[in-house]
Order: sequence, then C-alpha cells, then structure tokens
Amino acid sequence: MANNDWQEYQFIQGAVFNNETITSFGNTQNELIYTQNQNIICDLSHLGLLEISGEDAVTFLQGQVTNDVRLLDGGHAHYSGYCSPKGRLLALFFAFSHSNNLHLQLNNKLVEPIYKRLKMYVMRSKVNIINVSDSAVRLGLSGNELPNLLLTFFAEIPAQTYELTNNDNGTLIRLPGKTPRFEVICDTAHAKEIWQALKPNCKPVGKPCWEWLEIRAGIPDIYLQTQEEFVPQMVNLDLLDAINFKKGCYTGQEIVARTHYLGKVKRRTYLAHLSTSIPPQAGNDVTTESNDVVGKIVRSAPGPAGGYDVLAEIRLESVEAGGLRVNGVKADIQQLPYALSE
Repeated sequence: MANNDWQEYQFIQGAVFNNETITSFGNTQNELIYTQNQNIICDLSHLGLLEISGEDAVTFLQGQVTNDVRLLDGGHAHYSGYCSPKGRLLALFFAFSHSNNLHLQLNNKLVEPIYKRLKMYVMRSKVNIINVSDSAVRLGLSGNELPNLLLTFFAEIPAQTYELTNNDNGTLIRLPGKTPRFEVICDTAHAKEIWQALKPNCKPVGKPCWEWLEIRAGIPDIYLQTQEEFVPQMVNLDLLDAINFKKGCYTGQEIVARTHYLGKVKRRTYLAHLSTSIPPQAGNDVTTESNDVVGKIVRSAPGPAGGYDVLAEIRLESVEAGGLRVNGVKADIQQLPYALSE
C-alpha cells in the first residue's frame, strides 16, 4: 500500500507524479541547475526498503551479502552487494540500522524479487523480513548549508561519509558526495515537520536530480535488466568499501574473492557525459568506433547543462583507446570522485 498521507502532502507541495514517483516540482531542468550548487530536498520513495529483524538477523544477512553486517552498529551505514552463486550482482543495498532493526534500501523495482529470494533462504532462522518501503519516509538532502539547517532536528550532524545518528526525529546518514549530502529516515509526521522547516532554504526536486547526484558521486545501481551482468568489482563496489574480504563466506564469495586476489580487475565503471536528448538506459551497450561491444550503461540521469551523465562499465583497454559510443553518441569520460585503482 502506498503512503497516501505522504503522497497527498507532496502533491500539495507541487510534486508532479508518474506512477507514484515524483519526477519534478514543475521543471526538471531548472531543478537540475539548482541541484548543482544550492540546497535541495528530495522525496526518496522511489527507493525500496526492506526491514530485517529477529535474533538471527545479523547471522542470516552475513551469509548473504558482500559487506560485514556486524559493522551496522547504529553509528554507521554502508553499501553492500547481493550476488548470485556465480558472483554476479542481483542487487545493491544501502544498509543501515534504524529503530534497532537492519534495513536494506534498494532499487524499488527489485524489492519484490529480492524479498522473495531472501525469504527463501531464511528457512529455520529466527528472521523476519518486511517491506517497509511505504511506512518509512526517506528524504534526500544536498547543499552546503544543510549541516546547519539540520541542527534544528539533530543535535549531532554526521561529519564523515556513512556516519549515522539516531534520535526521536529519525535517523540521519551522511552520504558520499562533493557537497554535503544526507538521508533522513523517519515517520510521516516527522517528515512533514522537517520538510516544512527546510522548505524556505531548500528547493524541492524530483527523482532525476537525486539520480544525478548519485551518479556524480560514483554510486552504481542494479536494475531488473542488469541483474547478473556485473561482478561487484566491475561497478567499483570494492572502491566504495562495499566488499569486506575478511568477513567469511557469503553467496558468490568465491568468485568475488578470486577476482580480488588472483588478478587485476579488467573492467571498471566510469563517469561519462553523452550529448544527446534520447535517454540512455541501464543495460545499453557501450561500443567502439568499429561497433565492438566493450561495456554497458550502469546508471543514467539528465545533466544540468543538457544531455545525460552516466555510469558505464567498460573494459580498461577500451577506455585507453578512446572513441567510445553509446547508441551512436560519443561518450566523454569524466573524473570520478574516487580513484579507479587496478
């Protein structure tokens, strides 16, 4: 069930919906320009959220994902991959503890299949998995003034990436990015209160703006059409500290570990810009000038100056050779906010 109360509130604020996703607050291109260097606030209900609880929750999840679940101590969040037995990504989780339970945030289109798959492996473990996508409101915030603006609701503002703080108003997590960026997880009543208080100083924006910020931060995603396309290192999960190589066994661990220990990664995910009005889609091929397929689009969003910014998984030697294309359009490789070690 959708959170009708929150949707109605967003509609009153001027939100434009498409299939329950907020696409804008009137003008996506203007909002993208604003997102570059101003304070913005964004509803994140386009992301799914699973709650994992029960006395065996940590042990259960530890055997499923690439990162160390024991590090989710209520003070830290992290990204974590969820792989097939062949070490190919089925989903990317943003994992954190909220209201004393573990939470996995992921692409909303993957919530149902991933929920069913996780339930399949619970067996006799004392674990409860619930889809709380509609009951927990999540707000995305970006801008240089946000650390001060949030002091009204949170006495301590996380200074380090992935640092987390909890109080009666909700959970506040510092996200990666050049500009201060946060996520707030709370109930509907607190979400309305926070939105109203921040609204005079924050421009409300739709999903494309948040997607653009994620791409500029070098954060990949997995979609239905790209499930099982990538080993975690291909989308830079090791560089995002989303893989723990000392935690022990999990599904797909052997392949992920072999990639790490026995040879350098031959494919990485790059940031690129496409000067096109046709939206590139996750899963689209990256090709050379001679039309050889050398990679795939991982994530895509419209850019403030027009065209599209993308994350694209590409063979290293093909990037060095240059002349890359997506749907016939030249891909201009740009600098990620972290180093692409080999």
